[in-house]
Amino acid sequence: MNLGKKMKKPIGKPILIAVWALLLLATMPLTAIAAQGKLIAAAEHVTIKLDGKEVQLTDPVRVMAGRLYLPVAQLSKMFGARVVWDQDNEEATINTAYGDRIVLGNGVPVVYFNGARYVMDAFPFQAEGRMYIPLRDAAELLHAKVSWNDEEQTAWLESVPLAVVTEQIGLTEISEQAGSSNVELLKRNGLDNKDSIEAGTKLRVVIPSIFGREAKPFTESDRLLLAKITQIEAGNESYESQLAVANVILNRVKDSRFPKTIRDVIYSGKQFPPAHNGLLDRSVPKANALRAAKDALNGKNNVEDAVYFYNPKVTKGSFWSSLTVIDTVGSHRFAK
Repeated sequence: MNLGKKMKKPIGKPILIAVWALLLLATMPLTAIAAQGKLIAAAEHVTIKLDGKEVQLTDPVRVMAGRLYLPVAQLSKMFGARVVWDQDNEEATINTAYGDRIVLGNGVPVVYFNGARYVMDAFPFQAEGRMYIPLRDAAELLHAKVSWNDEEQTAWLESVPLAVVTEQIGLTEISEQAGSSNVELLKRNGLDNKDSIEAGTKLRVVIPSIFGREAKPFTESDRLLLAKITQIEAGNESYESQLAVANVILNRVKDSRFPKTIRDVIYSGKQFPPAHNGLLDRSVPKANALRAAKDALNGKNNVEDAVYFYNPKVTKGSFWSSLTVIDTVGSHRFAK
């Protein structure tokens, strides 16, 4: 597991099964993993302990790509946090005991933390009706520490209390004890150097590792424009189809052969006629298109590298037949 010490005991049958499952998962696209929870290995022999006491979970611990995942709802409850589930957008909002607000999306690598956006190096997913989150990221976001004992196959969680500023112990002393810096500690608590930190001030001291990975920003006008073209091109199809269309545009932005902004990609060339006939200007995106645009901008990509899409029943010719098809979603083929 990606939580600590190297394995010391011989590999047993349960571990071999888990490794086989991980190798199978490694050959699958991310969206397939997120959609087919049954193929995600259940870590049946893993124990979770919080502050030294074993935690009895009603849902299994899961493993994907060498990482442990726990259900968001149960993990949050362990630390006194409240969870609100948005079924329409497949988002979980966690309000922690220390006043932090965390928003997680199914299959979305970007997490919203107190209004800022950060990139997790492993994404949340749904399995059997539960949202799962990587254990290490979750522990840090919930103001806890986590370590892994390979011999015991046990994840140790340690809740971390707030630090209290006193006349003798100030910001610098607390940051040194926490192994961080004054700048990191101020950022973690939504403060800056101009704020007065007096005796009695309580400070969060666990610095989530995601703080070093801020997400690339986007504007509301970019999101709306992306949602509008998505609505036109795939508005009558599934969310997955709309997500794919939005990602073709974002894939083009990252490709040196195309313009460098969402607007320029949409308004250049002939791929998007609605941008030139007034239809785009009149488009009113619905909820699915708005969600697809937001999720795509937050890194959820179900058609990696695809920079074209077309309906094979309508669009034909040597150019289109020469492309490499990455996937077919709904009525469209997505290709490069």
